[in-house]
Amino acid sequence: MSETPDLKALKQYLEDWQEQLCAAISRLDNAAVWREDNWRHQAGGGGRSRALAEGEVFEKGGINYSRIRGKRLAPASTGKRPELAGQPFQATGVSLVLHPRNPYVPTAHCNLRFFSCGDKAPVWWFGGGYDLTPCYPFREDVIAWHRAARDACLAFGETAYPLFKKNCDDYFFLPHRNETRGVGGLFFDDLNEWGWERSFAFMRSVGDSFLPAYEDIVKRRQATGYGQRERNFQAYRRARYVEFNLIYDRGTLFGLQSKGRTESILMSMPPVARWIYNWTPAEGSAESDLYSTYLRPRDWLKE
Repeated sequence: MSETPDLKALKQYLEDWQEQLCAAISRLDNAAVWREDNWRHQAGGGGRSRALAEGEVFEKGGINYSRIRGKRLAPASTGKRPELAGQPFQATGVSLVLHPRNPYVPTAHCNLRFFSCGDKAPVWWFGGGYDLTPCYPFREDVIAWHRAARDACLAFGETAYPLFKKNCDDYFFLPHRNETRGVGGLFFDDLNEWGWERSFAFMRSVGDSFLPAYEDIVKRRQATGYGQRERNFQAYRRARYVEFNLIYDRGTLFGLQSKGRTESILMSMPPVARWIYNWTPAEGSAESDLYSTYLRPRDWLKE
């Protein structure tokens, strides 16, 4: 690991990125009204949470910026270096989750984060990525999504996209359901072996690629007609989102373990979710196609 982290540049990029994301969502949803909360973390630092609800396009969403310090790093923060747990740390990042109203528009998640841990010779690393969670997928949308993810990785070697795509497939997986949360994307963590400049550039490339890819899908699908059947299935699939975030998601666990702001941590929860005992989709239905075609790892760029 080489080069000294430029924390000022990192902070500026993440703050600007939050502004860009919020402005773009406001353009997509004219009815979106943001509620902003500025908060302080008990051990130092704080953040700016922006939440929306009951828009025309987005039923609920949140885009949060945080920059906190702590005396003891929570175990959920790093997978490769458990020996750092309990050491003083700094963490900064932006996290986005959007739950659309129309069941034909997929839920989207994206986050970028940076950790620095230790006193004398701090160890730092980047993490983040994005994934797409449709209820009623369209093949062309999924392929375009993965093409954007691949393009974000092109400047960083031919192995970057396959590696971080696989990481995403592996991470956003519900073992108790034996299914992926959605159709994947990119996921990286503990990234520092490229040095500061290259690692920071990769984080920016991932962040900058998210919005154009998602905007295109929203614009294509937001006027698709739907009825109560689709809304019911959307609520049923949203329950899977809740299960993953509360049982497996390291970001949620880290936030709770580090005594972060609960309202901001749980902003990723959907507004409505349903659990139905032992439900199965009708054979040959659109709902069945989601399970048989999309909720498993797949090389979409070979389709």
